[in-house]
Formats: sequence, C-alpha cells, structure tokens
Amino acid sequence: MSVNLLYTFLAGLLGLILLISKKYPYFLHDLRYAISAIGIGIRLDKFQKKTPYYTVLERFLEQAKNQPQKTFLIFEGRSFSYSFADNESNKVARALQTHTDLKEGDTAAVFVGNEPDFVWLWLALAKLGCTAALLNTNIRSKSLLHCFSCCDAKVLVAGADLQGAVEEVLPGLKDGGARVFVLGQESCVDGIETLSDKIQEASDQPLSVQLRANVKGSSPALYIYTSGTTGLPKAAVVSQMKLWYASFVQGFAGVTSDDIIYLYLPLYHTAGFLMGLTGAIDRGLTIVLKRKFSASQFWDDCRKYNITVIQYIGEIMRYLCNSPKKDNDKNHKVRVAMGNGIRLDTWEEFLQRFGDIRICECYGSTEGNVAFMNYIGKVGAIGKEHFLTKMACPYSLIRYDTEKEEPVRDSEGFCIEVPRGETGLLVGKIGGKAPFEGYVKNQQQTEKKILKDVFVKGDRYYNTGDLLMMDQHGFVYFQDRIGDTFRWKGENVATTEVADHLLTVDCALRASVYGVKVPGHEGRIGMAALKLRDNMDFDCKATHQHVKSFLPSYARPRFIRIQTSLDVTGTYKQTKGKLVEEGFDPAIIKEPLFFLDDSKGYIPMTQDIYNSIAEGKLRL
Repeated sequence: MSVNLLYTFLAGLLGLILLISKKYPYFLHDLRYAISAIGIGIRLDKFQKKTPYYTVLERFLEQAKNQPQKTFLIFEGRSFSYSFADNESNKVARALQTHTDLKEGDTAAVFVGNEPDFVWLWLALAKLGCTAALLNTNIRSKSLLHCFSCCDAKVLVAGADLQGAVEEVLPGLKDGGARVFVLGQESCVDGIETLSDKIQEASDQPLSVQLRANVKGSSPALYIYTSGTTGLPKAAVVSQMKLWYASFVQGFAGVTSDDIIYLYLPLYHTAGFLMGLTGAIDRGLTIVLKRKFSASQFWDDCRKYNITVIQYIGEIMRYLCNSPKKDNDKNHKVRVAMGNGIRLDTWEEFLQRFGDIRICECYGSTEGNVAFMNYIGKVGAIGKEHFLTKMACPYSLIRYDTEKEEPVRDSEGFCIEVPRGETGLLVGKIGGKAPFEGYVKNQQQTEKKILKDVFVKGDRYYNTGDLLMMDQHGFVYFQDRIGDTFRWKGENVATTEVADHLLTVDCALRASVYGVKVPGHEGRIGMAALKLRDNMDFDCKATHQHVKSFLPSYARPRFIRIQTSLDVTGTYKQTKGKLVEEGFDPAIIKEPLFFLDDSKGYIPMTQDIYNSIAEGKLRL
C-alpha cells in the first residue's frame, strides 16, 4: 500500500511539474539556477566563517593538494601541474619577501602579459597577503605612472618585453621610492632589478598562513583599472568576496573539473582573470593560456588541446564568424562559451556555423554591484531576472533623460521605475551583500557613480551607466551606454582622456570625442570633432604621431572631423547627439574629414573608403 502511495505521489509531483512548465516555460531552468544559487550562498557562508577568510588562493592550495599532478596550465607547448604552480609561486613569494619589504596589506603592481609568470606572481602576492594591481600592458607614460601610484603600490614587477615602457617612467617611479623589478636574468639600467635570478635561488617551501592571517572577505584582492572621465584610468577595488562572485560564473555555465578552458583574454581584465583564471581554479580544470587572440589559430588550438570551454567578447565571435569557412568548422569539442557583448546576428551565425555550443552571455562590470547571466541561452539577451538574485542584490531600471543626461524624477524628487518593455537606466542598491567599493584614492569619481534618494530618502544606488530593457518573461537586453565612455574592441574608452591628448597637438583648439557605430561591428569606434587654431591647418602627421605615442590602439580616433565651432549647451556642455547621428559618412558631412589609415596615418576620408568600411571590405 505504501509503495502505491509513493508511486501516486511521484506521479502527481511529475504531473504538477509538467503543468507548471507548460504555463511557465522557463520554470525548470529557473529551478536549476535557484538550486545552484542556494548552493553558492551556502559555500560563501562557510568561507566567511573561516579564519582567515577562505580565499581563491586557499581553493588553489586545496586543488594542488588533492590533484598535484593534474595539468593546471598549458602555454606554448609546455605543461605545468598544480603542484608545480604551487612550488613556483612559493619561490616567487620568498624572493619578494627576501628582496623587498612587502607585507600583508601592501600593494604590488603586476605589469606582465599573458604568460605563466603572471599567474605565479599573483599567487605569490596572495600568499604574502598582498593586493595585486593589474596594470593594462597597453598603457604608457603618464597613464602608467598614474596607475602605479594611485594605489600606493610599493613594488612594480614587469615582463621582460615591457622593460622599455618602464624605463620611460623610471624617474617618476624612483621619485616615489618604488622598487622596480623585471622578469629577466640581467638588467643594465640603474633602478631596475632582475627578479628571475632571485626566484631561481629561492626555496619552494610553503609559506606560513600567518602571513595573510588578517585577510577578510572585504579585503581588497585586486585593483583592476577601468577607463573614466577624468582622463586617467581608475583603480576599481575587487574584494576577496567579489573575486568569488565572478568565479562562480563557470559553475552556473555547467563547467566541470573535466573541462579544458582556452584563456586568451587579457589577464589584467575582469573577464580573463575572474571569469577565466580564478573560475578555473575553483572548478579545478586545465587552462590553455594564450598571449593574445588569433582568429586564424583559434579553432586549430581548440582541436589541438581538446578545448571544451571558451571565453569571448562580442568582437571575438564576430572575428570568428568573419574568418574563412572550412569544412571542419564543426570538428571540435567546445561545448560552452562564456562572455559578453555578442550581437544577435553574430550569435545566430556562430551557432549555425560552429555547432551546438552553449552560449552563456553575462552582464556586469568590474566595480559594479549588479550582474545578470543568461543561464537559459535566449538568443540576444544579456541575462534573465531571478527573484533570488534580486533579493540578494536589489536593482531597478529607472527612467532616464538622454538629452539632459540625468534620471527623471517625480514631483517628490524620486526616480521612476520603468515598466517591462521600456528602456531604463540600470541601478543597483548599495548594501551589505551588494557593496560598491569604488575607486582607490578617487573619492570624487566614486561619488559620481552613486545616485542618492532614488526611491526613498537616504537610499544609495550604484549607477551602471547602462540602458537596458526587460521583457515580459524577465529577459534583459542591452540597449545603450550613457555618459562619457564608449566601448570598442572590448575596451572602455574615456572621451575626456582622448580629447585631452588631442588638445596637446599644436593645431587643435577645441576637441569633442565620441563613439560612432560601424556596420558589422560591436560597440562604437572613436571619432573626434576638432576646432583648429586661427590660421592653422590640420596637422595630419603630428596628430597621428601623438595619438600613436600616447593612446592605446583601441582609443585612437579613427575619424577626425574639422569644424568651425563646436556646439555647447547653456551650461557649456558639449552636445554630441548630432555628431554621433551623422557618423563618418562623407556624403553627409561636408566639412573636412580624415580617416586613420594604419600604415599612412590620417588621410582625407573618401566615399570609396566609407563604402569599403560599410561593405566589410575594410576591417577596423
């Protein structure tokens, strides 16, 4: 009788689930997500109770103990086990301990490209209880010096290939009392010490946990730099707890310890470091590390190393789709792709061409306190609302006036939440489980990202600067980005920084920098409108030389438009709406217009060049 009752109960439960699923088609997906989220919440609670806090480093040490001989990294034909990585990072830590005065709570800057030394160095700093400032390897001159000094770093470690960039700012580094090391065997430059020889001489014995005994969940684990409106990068604080949050993306995406991930995104960025490296450590999988992305080598590498998980930004997927078609396009083992910024048309084309790959599109930012994940795989959506996520990290989409560049407020002075189907500015409530740590030594820019009195007096919300739309099923879609930053090649470009550089060219009197859309490309490419000094012509050569010397490639204006005057508002803010709308079409723009040719510099923009870009013949 009891068996019959059990069968009856199970049949009824199954029927109920099927009934719910019919009415709510995403119920089972939401249920699986909820189970995963609850599991993660339990893990985080356990981490918090441990002393010291259970960090990603502790998870690495656990993996190295449990699977010492498993391959951790594969790089340019060489394989490194978890045990080797542990021992090598011990040697790096002891070398730094012996030759510097680094101690728990100090900061060291890592100026190294995608190579194993980057990983050993970060692990070493974590073992010493130090914070790693991850410097973008494209920055130079003033920006490099600023990024080092703004986080009070005591030590700079640079890759051998970046010594020239360090030498440019060495006087400034020495003035600040910094110790500067290069990953090489010898250096003939006064003020730059070698580190590789010191690492070889160091012991690989484990370091005492007491060196990091005071690390907490709120302690800074990393400083990752983001572009801002101040003209210089800002150091966003990534706490130990936030490091975990981003690392869990792989778990939501279904990644297991049997997977092999292909990591070619820069390790100094959130996507490469948090979603890629630390996520892989948590799952205990193997990483195939690449110096940089190569469309021509991508699938060959995936086949060679039996890659099962890849990361992307929208541009990556488009590059792959634009590569020449081959008969073996679907001959690979890739089953999961994680990332952000993939366009609807690229998404569909990618799946059709390369096979049944689960694409997990995500949304978030380095410093932000709100994130989404498209755990269902809805093509075109950046995520889906889930009640557990909103409970833990409350957020809203509020009405935004794009002309006045500010949220719309009602008669009582509070913001207005938009209904589903309408575009709104995403804001995340700042609280204990969703903090906004802000930017190091930059209170002004930190405060600029905070909206106050949003729905009630005294509340505080993080302003993402992104306009999103949520449909009736809770799927979230990216619409646009506001403010003085646009995104190109997966990088944020600060218009003020670019404008400041253009104004140092002798012929430029005023500059307005903005991003314009390019057919077939994600994001917006840089364009500038210039007002020239009286009786001066546009100096193509000097302008090209300056932007080439002081700006990374993704931030250099591809198009420059010469105007007799630049429009401003009544409060003297530059108006860019019409400029953005007109784009770079010489059929519309009758003023002098120039195009940045990679080999020739700035040359007059022609209709033929425009047509080549529009038709996809000329890649930008």
